[in-house]
Amino acid sequence: MNAPQPSEILPGVLATLLGIAPEVDAAGLRADRPLRAQVDLDSMDWLNVLVGLHQRFGVDIPEADYARLVSLQDIVNYIAARVRR
Repeated sequence: MNAPQPSEILPGVLATLLGIAPEVDAAGLRADRPLRAQVDLDSMDWLNVLVGLHQRFGVDIPEADYARLVSLQDIVNYIAARVRR
């Protein structure tokens, strides 16, 4: 089975983010900039986003990897490398 393309993952990542923070303007987000600097997420909301990504994509995200998930692009690439259809 092939891993989905990043363009197939991004909408799910954004939907997960908007489920936690519906006030976020997803169209205004830059994929290459730190996500938490672009949106107002406290540490609990950020944890809820990561849990939501795990639930949506079935990808385990160990706490040791949290620091790697800075930008939308980081998150999409991380998931793409670990999820299978």
